[in-house]
Amino acid sequence: MFSRRKWMKVLGAGMSALDGWGQGPLRFPGKRPMLVQNDFPEDLETPVEYFDTWITPNDAFFVRQHLPRPKVDAGSWRLKLGGMVSNPLTLTLDDLKKMPQVKVPATLECAGNGRANYRPKVPGLQWSKGAMGNAEWRGVRVADLLKKAGAAAGAKYGNFNGADHGVAKTPDFIRSIPMRKLMHEATIVALEMNGAPLPEIHGFPARLIVPGWDGASWVKWVTEMDLSEESSKGFYFATAYRYPKFSPAPGSAVKPEDMEVLEGMALTSYFARPAHGSTAKKGSPLRLQGVAYAGENRVSRVEVSTDGGSKWIDAKLSPQNYPFAWRLFTFDWTPSAQGYHILCSKATDSAGRVQPVECPWNPGGYMYNSIDRIGVTVEA
Repeated sequence: MFSRRKWMKVLGAGMSALDGWGQGPLRFPGKRPMLVQNDFPEDLETPVEYFDTWITPNDAFFVRQHLPRPKVDAGSWRLKLGGMVSNPLTLTLDDLKKMPQVKVPATLECAGNGRANYRPKVPGLQWSKGAMGNAEWRGVRVADLLKKAGAAAGAKYGNFNGADHGVAKTPDFIRSIPMRKLMHEATIVALEMNGAPLPEIHGFPARLIVPGWDGASWVKWVTEMDLSEESSKGFYFATAYRYPKFSPAPGSAVKPEDMEVLEGMALTSYFARPAHGSTAKKGSPLRLQGVAYAGENRVSRVEVSTDGGSKWIDAKLSPQNYPFAWRLFTFDWTPSAQGYHILCSKATDSAGRVQPVECPWNPGGYMYNSIDRIGVTVEA
């Protein structure tokens, strides 16, 4: 039992940690200053000014958690593969390390990234732009694990669970991934992130990597993979993370039967610099830069407008051009007139998709991908 004095000490520490809440980035252990959407479990947004490198450093990478973060002991941790298999497996961390390892560059983005920009507003974490990051993940192909376990021909889904558990009546976090995606060569159980063991907050010792798909599919602290003919009936798959089959009127409800599972992510782009609301000098060069991401496709083009969308000019793209990973873009602009300028970015991908001026509203606040807009005041 805590004494009143101890409770006051804890409360005081908590208030100190939250000093300046909502006024700017805050620091969490092992992280640069981040935008705090929720402190427990941690939901930390990356400030967009960190989007200036192709690889997002681990200490700047956003965090999304539905349930309290578990403490996992590497020595006792096990990954169990069961269900529709001929050879059920229980693998240790050392077992996974001894298997062939592959490296996959891939962008992780929460399906709710950009939710704060929907009008009318929808409930949920009000992510702005920073619920995404790009990393190099290294681990074991899920296809190799399925071969080792002897996956049955009739299996249609892998149902994944992790070491995190719900509190009180909060449901367990279980996600189902269809076999067609599990067999892709880039779908892995990752043990490393950007050349280092997975940080605890990002799923140590192992997490599922499902490139191009929404972040909810990338199960952290993964401990179980159960092959089945049916997908999970749990809340976090059967109900949550679903998107309308057709565009509903803003503010309206959508019937459950008219919703489908989120999979591949939308095409999007965001400015990293300059910051919205910043100033520039007339006649002085200014470099605009940002990131573009195309889900399962490649980013093939980014255009920039410095006049609110009337005229578009191609930006320069970084040489990295992989499916599943973002590309950086830059555009050098010399303002010729003073006043307030609306800068816009618009991406095109290898499938021919073009980032929309305004994306459809949906009640979950998912897949926001309207063209990005920032305002810059040019002074004489």
